Formats: sequence, C-alpha cells, structure tokens
Amino acid sequence: MKIVTVAQMQALERQAGEAGISTAQLVERAGQAVARELRALFSAPGRPVGGSARPKVVVLAGPGNNGGDGLVAARHLADWGAPVRVYLLSPRPEDDPNFQALLERGVPVLDVEDPSFHDALSHSLAWADVALDAVLGTGRARALEGAYRAAVEVVNRARAAAPSLRVVALDLPTGLDADTGAADPSCMVADVTITLGCPKRGLFSSAGAAAAGRITVVDIGIPKELFQDIPDELMTDDLVAALLPRRPLQANKGTFGRVLAVAGSGNYVGAAMLACRGAQRVGAGLVTLAAPRSLIAMVAGALAEATYAPLPETATGAISRRATQELLPLLSRYDVVLLGCGLGQHPETQAFVHDLLLSDTPLPPHLVLDADGLNTLSGTATWWKRVKGGAVLTPHPGEMARLAGVSVAEVQQDRMSVARRAAQEWGQVVALKGAYTVVASPQGGCRVSPYANPALASAGTGDVLAGVIAGLLAQGVSPFDAASAGVYLHGLAGQRFSERNGDTGLLASDLLPLLPELIHSLKGRGY
Repeated sequence: MKIVTVAQMQALERQAGEAGISTAQLVERAGQAVARELRALFSAPGRPVGGSARPKVVVLAGPGNNGGDGLVAARHLADWGAPVRVYLLSPRPEDDPNFQALLERGVPVLDVEDPSFHDALSHSLAWADVALDAVLGTGRARALEGAYRAAVEVVNRARAAAPSLRVVALDLPTGLDADTGAADPSCMVADVTITLGCPKRGLFSSAGAAAAGRITVVDIGIPKELFQDIPDELMTDDLVAALLPRRPLQANKGTFGRVLAVAGSGNYVGAAMLACRGAQRVGAGLVTLAAPRSLIAMVAGALAEATYAPLPETATGAISRRATQELLPLLSRYDVVLLGCGLGQHPETQAFVHDLLLSDTPLPPHLVLDADGLNTLSGTATWWKRVKGGAVLTPHPGEMARLAGVSVAEVQQDRMSVARRAAQEWGQVVALKGAYTVVASPQGGCRVSPYANPALASAGTGDVLAGVIAGLLAQGVSPFDAASAGVYLHGLAGQRFSERNGDTGLLASDLLPLLPELIHSLKGRGY
C-alpha cells in the first residue's frame, strides 16, 4: 500500500480521470466507503447500528471534495437509518447534487452563516456519538482561521468534555499538513482517521500520529497500476509475507544462517539474551553470544540453545578493547554480526567498537547496529565513510539525533524525510524506531510500519527487534527487506499482545513466543 504526497495523490486522481473515472465517481466512492467504516465502528457487540443504538452522527463539511465526501457519507448513513445532522463550514452551491440529496431526505443542514451555528453545533455534539471531520483535506496549505478554526475548537472542547464522543477525520484531521505532518495549534484531534485511496505522508509524523488516532485506509477505486512508480509504502501482511524466507525440507542449521551477537555488559544482562532470542525465534540456524565472560556465566543456563564466545572484560563487566583480537578468528564463520545491545559506553568498549567497525577488520557480509553501537559511532565525524559493508541501523529518535547531528524535535517533525536522507547519505538501511517505525533504503525508498503501540514502550523491546532483523538477514533476506519484515513482525507481536491484554504491562520477552505464531500465520496467506 503506497504512501503519497499531495502532488502524488492529485496526479493519481488526474490519471484516474484520464482512465474514465470522474471526480464525481471518486467522491461518491469515498463518501460511501467512509460511511461503511463509520457503520463498522459502531457494529461491535452491544452497539448495533440497526437497532436502538444507531450512532448519532454530526458531519462538519467544508468546501471542495473533502466536504463533498462528507455529504455523501451523511446521505448513506441517513439511508441506513442513522440520525445525522450536517454543519456546513462553507456554503455549497444550490445545484450541488450531494447537497440536494440531503435536503430531499430531510437531513438537518445548518450553514455557517446562520447566527445560531456555533451554539447549535455545540448542542449537537453533546447529542452525538460521533463527529465526522470533513472540513479540510489535502488541500489545506494555510493556518486555520475564522469559521474553520472556531468550529474545530468547538469539536475539540466537546471531545474533551465528553470522552464517549468519537471524532473521525475524513482523509486528514483538519489543520494537519498532508505532506509534512505539521499541525496547526487548533488542529482537530481525531480518534480515527479514515484516509482515502492511500495514506498521506503527514499522518506518520509525530504530530500527525498524535492528531490522527487510529488510521484506516479505504479503497476509492483508483486503478492499482497507477501506483507503481510511487516509492513509499505502508507495510501490510501481504507485503511482509512475500519477504519471509522459505524453509526447505532438506535444510540444516547452516541453511538458515549464523548470527554473532556482540552484546551485553554487567548492567545490561537482559539485552544480550533478548537479542539472541529474537534471532532464534525468527529462525536463524545458529546464534552465538559474544559477551563479557562474567555475563556468559550468568545467562548460559537460561539461553541453552545459543553457543558462546567469552570475551575479555573490564572490572565493571564491560567488553574490553582486547576482545577485538579474540573475535578476529571467529568473524568469517558468521553471516551477520549484531552489535550494540546492552554494550554500555565504557571507554574500553567504545574503543573495541571503533576497532571492529572503523578499521580494516574483515567483517561478515551484514551488520545490525543498535543502541550503544550507534552511540559510539555518533562520536566520530563522517563515521559512515569508514563503516565497511552493508549495515542495518536501528536508532530510536534520540540515537538518530546524535548520529545525524540534529535535535530530536527535528527528527520527529518529518521522520520519513530524516530517515530517507540518512539512508542515502550513509549508504545503509535505517530503521527509525517509534510510532510508525520508518525503514529507509539507500536507494531512496521508505516503508512505514502501520503500528503505533504504547505497549512497546518497554525496556528491551528494541533488543528483540535488533535480534529479529539479524535473524532474517542470516537467512538470506536482503537488508531492506529484513529490516522491513523485522519491524512489521515486532509491531504485529505488540499489537497481538495488546488485543489480548491491553496496552499496559508488556515485557519484551512477551514478544518472543508470538513471533513463530505470526510468521506461520503470515505464510499461510499463500506464499
């Protein structure tokens, strides 16, 4: 599923027109799809649409096609028996067929020029189950002001006063820039955003994620072949199922690759275990933990399936610089080195990381660099010119800010652009973690996880992700695909946990048993 800019979406609509699909047809399809999604939203047990609990809907309609989509949605909802009231933030032409259709059905419609408009809107929002924001869509390129700003503020106040009121944005929350994700101070805050045809880039910025709530994408009938040249995409089950490695019957452990996890220190014992387990649970044939000697003595009983490379350590239990020479004879045996999880930032360990990554040390074909591996690199100017081979970097926003020499706010403002620029400049795959994790390739493509889950904001979940990516790389999946599939599986595991247990209390180790289950489910899609 592609992610688009405003210009790309306009081009798609234009090309659809050239293929014989009119704007009026797109508006009709969009409105009907939105109405279906709204009906589904209230179809959970105990909230039947067709019974006495029909959702009461207030539609705020602006100018242009976004407002037209809202009028069509209102018509379909009214035809299905839902009580609907429509508030026009901009007068519709008298000959607008979608406007006339509402009047013919007796749907209450109030124009913003009516003196009672805002009082009536406040009263209706107190009555309603859902407010549909169809005010401004992708065309917004100015600050909210006047009637638009006033109406959005009325809705936001009503939402704060009545938590049961659900706000649903049509295509985009009003006040959110579709390309950058910049949010107006009075931006609509939605519980759900039903975006049309393709998700818009701005929805995946930090501000966009906060304003949009849960994102749902609906098909409006634009031919699929028109999307082929758009480089950015939202990850889906089908995409990831096609990326997962095959498991031939005649395989042995060497078939599925070897991972060397250089991880752990006296203060971060669990990180090493979680990273190794992540690689094992996605099917790596052999995982070896290279860690301080004292740490291996602590974890060997709990990590029985791994092999071990005990390394020299400092007095505080961190990897010593002398470890480089002990690792050299081992490196050629492995397909992937995973470096960084729980290493700590002892000066000896940082020197070890420099010796391993920034010298002439021969390394395996693939690297996964996480956590303190990245923090160590960030202290070296133009480090990317000295790292050999292909790497997958897995920074969280703070680590990304240090690596790129910018602020965390700049990273979060436009995550896709930041990740893309970094991947191209550094020549490495970048997985920028967080809500809607972005995976960017050196060739300029981006894939975005569909998951934004507070349950994953728990210590150690990043170590699991790094291990998962390393395990997929070991099985021959390309760096961009391994990072994409790893991010998706990790997010899907978090989602599965939340569905069963809510979004509180997830431990990183809870993700591990879910991974084989989810891989099995995805492969069952026919790949």
